[in-house]
Amino acid sequence: MPQGQPSVVPEDGLTTRQRRNRPLVVVHTGAGKGKSTAAFGLALRAWNQGWPIGVFQFVKSAKWKVGEERALRVLGDSGEGGSVAWHKMGEGWSWVQRDAQADNEEKAREGWEQVKRDLAAQTYQLYVLDEFAYPMHWGWVDPEEVVSVLRERPGQQHVVITGRNAPEALVAYADLVTDMSKVKHPMDAGQKGQRGIEW
Repeated sequence: MPQGQPSVVPEDGLTTRQRRNRPLVVVHTGAGKGKSTAAFGLALRAWNQGWPIGVFQFVKSAKWKVGEERALRVLGDSGEGGSVAWHKMGEGWSWVQRDAQADNEEKAREGWEQVKRDLAAQTYQLYVLDEFAYPMHWGWVDPEEVVSVLRERPGQQHVVITGRNAPEALVAYADLVTDMSKVKHPMDAGQKGQRGIEW
């Protein structure tokens, strides 16, 4: 691990070890590809540490067969690392056609209520809230409530949230924020998504 001196030492009264091991809120946002991919990379690290993992997919269809789901379920069932639970809330990928997807708003709210229950019960050590920035951006879930719940979560629970247009309140509160910008994408040239790359 890199060693060095921090530019600022917080006045929070924590020891270096306490500060190092505090639970984080991570946000992957921006128009570039790779937000969910990076979150699932964190899930692989969490699995290796033996952490229970809860994946909550917002907006994406329950019919989608994503490679990360299969891989993490197999790993979770292997008995070697952490457990993995996978929850799907969406009726269809709808950030382009959201007006035709009225059920997504209700399912997103139901999903958030489940996340709140799991946080209160300390069900998982890592939560992947995939595409959760969209329900907040569209006004389906209140970002201020999300920040309040995350601020008050008990125990050692890490949360990673993905999706474009992460609300400012969440960005301001989060410990780690990455804005993935797009430089080039094959779809700009008319190429469709392909196996092994998009799913």
